[in-house]
Amino acid sequence: MDRETFTATIGAFQARRPFQPFTVALLNGDRYEVDRPNVIALGDGAAVLLAPGNVPIFFDHEGVNQVIGDLSGRGAGAS
Repeated sequence: MDRETFTATIGAFQARRPFQPFTVALLNGDRYEVDRPNVIALGDGAAVLLAPGNVPIFFDHEGVNQVIGDLSGRGAGAS
């Protein structure tokens, strides 16, 4: 995923009100659910997610396959 799309997409999901969980799917097959807006931080094409147990997960725009969720408000979907 390119840097601009990565930042805009995750930022849009994070800013949704009311917040709704979304999933970040990596190219290696790992998937991470973002269940609260304050557990992910973005910066310069990279992110850190605090997984359960406050375990930090680091990933960048080059490793993301897709961000799964619904930005339209019309049901499940993917971006």
